[in-house]
This record gives sequence, structure tokens and C-alpha cells, in this order.
Amino acid sequence: MLLRHLKTLITILSLIFSNCTLAAPTLAAISLLEQTRGLPAEFAEYFFDAPLAAKIELNNQLLSEALVTLSRDDRVSLLELTDSSSSSQPAEERQRWADFLRLGVPLGICERNCPYQLLAVHYSLETSTLSIITETAERNADEPRYLALPADGSHGLLLNNSLSLYGSQGRPMSGSNVLRSTSSLGNWTQTATLLLSRSGEGEKKLRHNLQELYGQRELSGHFARFGYFMPESQGLSRQPRTLGASPDSLIGVMYGSSDSLAIDSPQPSVYPIYVTANRQASAEIYRNGVLISTQAIAPGLQTLDTRRLPGGIYDVEVRIIEDGQLVSTTQELVYKPNNWRNPEERWRYNLYAGQEADLLSNWDEPRERSLSAGAAVNYLMHPRLVTGLSVRQVQEKIQYGTSADWLIGDKSSFYASLYHTDGQGTGVDLYNNINFDYLTLGISHNRSWLDTRKTYRQLADGTRERERERTSYNGQTSNTAVTANYRLSNTTTLSGRINHAKGPRNGTGLDLSWSRRSQLFGSDANWGVTLFERPGSNTGSGRDRGIDLRLSVALGSPGQNLYGSIGRRSARDGGSETNTSLNYSRSLEGHFLQNVSLGANKDSYGTGLNGQTSFAGRHLNGSGYLQRSSYNGELSGGLNLDSSLAVGAGKFVLSSKADSASTAGMIIDVESDIEQIALRADDLGGYSAILHPGRNFLPVNAYQKNSINFNLAEGSADAAGTIEPKRADYHLNKGGVVYQRILVIKTVTVLGRLIDPQGRPLKGHHIINQASRGMSEVDGFFSLEMRASAPTLEVSYHNQLRCQFRLDPASHRLEGDVLMVGDLLCDPKKLTAVTPQSPLAG
Repeated sequence: MLLRHLKTLITILSLIFSNCTLAAPTLAAISLLEQTRGLPAEFAEYFFDAPLAAKIELNNQLLSEALVTLSRDDRVSLLELTDSSSSSQPAEERQRWADFLRLGVPLGICERNCPYQLLAVHYSLETSTLSIITETAERNADEPRYLALPADGSHGLLLNNSLSLYGSQGRPMSGSNVLRSTSSLGNWTQTATLLLSRSGEGEKKLRHNLQELYGQRELSGHFARFGYFMPESQGLSRQPRTLGASPDSLIGVMYGSSDSLAIDSPQPSVYPIYVTANRQASAEIYRNGVLISTQAIAPGLQTLDTRRLPGGIYDVEVRIIEDGQLVSTTQELVYKPNNWRNPEERWRYNLYAGQEADLLSNWDEPRERSLSAGAAVNYLMHPRLVTGLSVRQVQEKIQYGTSADWLIGDKSSFYASLYHTDGQGTGVDLYNNINFDYLTLGISHNRSWLDTRKTYRQLADGTRERERERTSYNGQTSNTAVTANYRLSNTTTLSGRINHAKGPRNGTGLDLSWSRRSQLFGSDANWGVTLFERPGSNTGSGRDRGIDLRLSVALGSPGQNLYGSIGRRSARDGGSETNTSLNYSRSLEGHFLQNVSLGANKDSYGTGLNGQTSFAGRHLNGSGYLQRSSYNGELSGGLNLDSSLAVGAGKFVLSSKADSASTAGMIIDVESDIEQIALRADDLGGYSAILHPGRNFLPVNAYQKNSINFNLAEGSADAAGTIEPKRADYHLNKGGVVYQRILVIKTVTVLGRLIDPQGRPLKGHHIINQASRGMSEVDGFFSLEMRASAPTLEVSYHNQLRCQFRLDPASHRLEGDVLMVGDLLCDPKKLTAVTPQSPLAG
């Protein structure tokens, strides 16, 4: 309180002083004593050896707000930086000058031993501004176009383990385990990916394959890659689609635009993947013959969750499994491109060349080790139009691909891709999304003309089996779909989808849905009705048709939901059947289980059961589900698990927060004097996380200079505490991991007065404790935070230790969190003193 009043007084004096001083242009040659001339002596006393609120400028740019002290011999010392939120200077620059000013700096022109190209230091009492001028003051450097790599590089390792499993009583277990490591050595990033997999098509052998093992260096606007890798053009904003096999791993080189290293994000595919199931079922998503995700699906039309899938533009195979039986297989497109980052750079490109190879692989038949090369470019013809071209040789076949992505106005987008592969065929994809005020319309058309003269069956590893028997299928396929969503009111929506397919599977399907939000018994409720007419998949008739009525109700407490449905649909024997279902779900806060759902369904065959959950702990996260078929009582289920290991600075931690999208990280040890404490870590990018005592892991962004601020979390212990340090700076290469130790100190505020052996107050003395530091005022009074478990104070003057105190808190009066210690006798002849009961403590 006393310090606050003193700061207010000093501010008022500064305003008064500004009306009686010389003009600003002449201040550079005026000393501190000259600036105080004309002021009453009692006023001038408060400017020296006392805390002053000041603004620090570096080359006329704000560095920070601060508390400083001035001495009569024209020296300035920094006590602490108070507010740097308005400064554009880097945190490390601020810290460098803060360390320099804490030592005490003479004002005026620097004539010898001038660090950091220092020219002069000046303090203006009129404006309360400390000005620092360096040799770079007049240099107008251009704004950097690229992030600078860490000056000394970085070191670390991030190892992500992702496991997906599916199993049922009627099919062998299928699954995959992907081990992906990203490490940093200097400014080089090393990446390795090992795949373990087993398919569910009677394959009992556990297959393994090293997919990537390469090093990469980021340059200004480009990257270079060397080693063993899969040449996927991840950095292109719009990847032209191609027909045929994707490039396999090769030993070679790759060069391209700097943003070609796309970071997988939890964004959904731009064009959703629609699936339909007649019954409770499972969906398996395969990429290049490898299971990458599995999820439970309910009966009816719905979209798959594509947020977990990797970024990029690629084909996947979606398998729908009902009652342990494979009922449909479709080829779908995942479209998750990256945004164009810099419109001034109109070209994006990737180039690669190498020799196809198999490393650490036990596939049955080795692939042909042919040469592989390719080039892919994007050109920004207009801010709304991106074109693409791709040419590559894969397994001795030349593949061509072109694309155009056009944003037509603000409410419509159009994507087209034309592709051809020698000896295999030609294909075209067209997508159009249109948004009206109340209507959203999506139109898609896919068509291919395949060369069926050589009817080989190509396996997932690239090998070929014997010729297949010719059928009536002539190689021409097409699929056209129109999806519409119309908002009738703020609470009512009508949607529909019609699609027509030709090829191995022919037919037209129609889905029409009506949904409405309302209140039911005081709770939020959602009603819905769906009519459908589709080609039959696992029914005795040629068509699958029916109607569903559904209701979802939010229960009393947040996160609880009850869902029920009743309908009629085609049965397996060709007739029709009535089906009902009831499901309960609940979201959990602050628990290992994040969400739990239980359900049951009834049809003409019996009763089916299902349950699913998602979970997240400090070391592991994932999801899982279990189903019991009403048709044959068969059990089936799926499991997805993710966990990561971070290693850096001689420390390691197992964490669920790091994943394949994490580019760098910080291992944080939190040590606390206060029980049941929690910290909140916030970085400038808006990311926030809760830290607990013990070892924690915090994902951070690579390449960017940034800071993390630490504060007590909401609802944490009420006891007074100091966090040391309050901020941690980092600058890491991709794969880098740093270590930070955080100490939470339980403190009390010490209020007292410093006197000499003659009883005179001592002003301008520094008082230091493990938790903080302060300075005695003109009348000797001081206040500062002191660590409760280490009640010691050190007093210094002009960088010389004058005395020490070991306080006994039980001997002094404690008012709340303020310890009243009264007069402290500072005698240099007795460096250590145990303070008796204070005269003010009574």
C-alpha cells in the first residue's frame, strides 16, 4: 500500500516537473542533478535511491515498462520489468537488456566496454523514460519473410505410437501400429516411420515395413530432403489427383517449397465421406491396404469422422461390416489441403527422384525396384483460382494429373481434376459447393475409363496376381451425387441426398431427412424423420427402403443425452422388419473417461448391444467400442490408442498430449510448496494447458520464437504463492524438446523498516529473498514477498552485502498474508541476526 501511494506521488511530481524544466531537445546534455534544479529539496529527495516507474525505449521503440532506481552519480539500475505487453521487441532482446541494466549503468555516452553496440543511455525525469541508443538505431531492416531457425539449433526426440485394432468372432483380428519419430539435431530434422499391420482377410502374418527414414533441412522458402521416404507432395496447397498406384518408399532426394511439410491437423475433409448402413455396423478405413482408422456407425446415412485422418489429398477404401460380415466396399477421396500461405508467391512445387526400395520389410513378394521420379506444381492464377499439374513415374508407368480449384464469389466453390495413366485409364472428378441464404447445395461427379485389356489384380504391396476372369464390367464407372440442406427456420432443417452409380455396382439411392429442435419437459430435444430408398447391400431384395423416427433429449445435468429411434426397413430375407434403438451417452469432466455411451437395439432377429468410450490421461488417449449383433449374437469391437514419448535435455516423459501433429515440445517439472496446486500455461499463440506437480509435457510450435506464461490456475489453492520463473522462452527446430523447471513458492508479504545502529532509517538498500527483491524507501520502510519455508533476508548497498536476517515468523504479528516485522537493525559487523519480537508486533 505504501509503495502504491509513493508511485502515485512520484507521478504527480513528474507532471509538476514537466512544467518547469528545459525543452526536450536539450536534455541529452543535462545530468540528473541538473534536471532536478529548481525543485524543492524535499521533492528531489524522492527521485534518488527510491523505486521509480519508468518506460524503457530501445532505439525509440518501446522495450518495456519497468521499476528503476537513480543515484546522484548519474547511474540507473533496473529493479524489475513490469509490463511488456505493448512492446514489439523479441522476448530474448528484452531479457538481454534487463540483465544488463540490473548491474547498474552510467548515463551518458558509452566510451569504452560498450556491449551490444551501445552508444548512449539517457534518463528523462520529465517523461520518466530511460532511452537506450545503439549503432543499429538508423537501420531500417526489411521485415523478414521467413522464420529464422534457432541460432544454435536444437535437440530432442518425439516418438508417437498409434494403434488401431478391429476384431470380431467371425473374422480374424485386423489392425496396425504406426511408430513415428521426429527428432532434431542442430537445424536438421530426422523422421522415421515403422508400420506393423495385419489385415482381416484371413491374413495371420504380422507384416512390418519401414516406410520412412530421412533427414530434412528447412531453408528460406524451400526444403531439402535426403534418405528413404514416401514422396507425397504434402506441401502443395492443391494436389492434383492421379490414377493408379501411389509412389512407394524410395531412396533418393526431394526438393520443394518450404510449406510442403504440411502438419496434420484435426480438420475434417472438405468433401465429406458419406456411408450408409442397414444395421448397427463398423467402418474400416484403409489407405494403401493398411487400416488407418475404425469407428462405429449407426443405421442410416451419415458422414465418417475424418478429423483423425492424415492431411493431404488421397484415396481410401471404406469397408462396412455388419454382424461381422463385410457388406460393402467403396473407394472414397480424402480432401484436406492446406491454405495458400503467401499470395505473392504464386508457385508451389515438389521435385523428387530415387530408386524404389524395401527396408525392414517381410512382404511376401518384393516389389520391382524401378526408378521413380516426379514433379508437382501449383500456380495461383488468381486469389480465388489455384491450378495444379503433376507428372510422375510409378512402377514404370507415367501418371499425369491436372486440377483447378476455383472459389466462385463468396458462396460457391468448384474443384475439377483430370488425370490419366498410360496403359491403365483416364478419370475425372468434379465437385461444386453452393451456399445460399437458407440452402446449401453440393454436387459431385466422378467418372473413370479404365483399360481392362490387362486384367491383373494388384495387391497392396504393388505385386500382381494372375489374370481375373472377364465379366460384363467394361471398365467404365461413374458416380453422381447431389446433396442439399435447407433451413426452414431457426429450429427446423430439411436435407436430402440422391446419388446414381454405374460400374461394378449400379443403382440410384435417395435419402430425405427432416429435423427439428424443441423443448420436451423443459429439456432440449431434437426430433428427426428419415426416408430412404437405396440399392440393396445385405438384403434379400434388390432395394433397401424404410423410414426412421428418432428423438434425442438432453437430460438434467450437462453432458448427458438420451437417444431413441423406431423405424421400418428391409430385412435380410427380402421382407420388412421393425427396428428400435435406445442409447445413453454422458460426457465426463476431469476424468480419465471423456465420454461414455451405452445402447441397445431390437429387430426381428433379437437384441443387439453396443458401447463406446473415448478416454484421455496424462500418458495415453484413445477411443474404443464394443458391439453385440442382434442377428447372430456375435461380438465385435475396435480400439484406437495414441501415446507419445518426448526426450530432451537429458529428461523424458510419456504423454498423451503429443501426437503426430506435434512439431516440438517442452518438458516441465513443477515443484510446489503448496499442496493441491495447479498452474495454467499460456503461450502467445492462444494455446493453454493445465500443469500439475510432477513432470508435464507441453506441445509447442517449431521455428517460432515464443514465450509461455505461467499463472495459478482458476480454483487452485488460495494460499499466497510466487511462481519462478513466470515465463519461459523457446525457439526450437522441428523435433526439438527443451526442459524447464517451475518452482511454486508459498510466500508471505514482509512489511518492516530498516535502521542502522544509531536508529536512523536506511534508504536505497536492496532487500533480497528467494521469492523476490525490494528496496527500502526514504524513511527505511520496505515490503516484499518472502518464501515461507526460507524466512531469510539479505540486505546490500552498492553491490556490497551489509547484513542478513533469519526471521522467526512465530515471533511477529501475522495479519492475513502480511508479516509485520517492525524495525530491523542492520549492522555490518553482525552479518547474520535472528530477529526478536518486533515492537510493532504487540
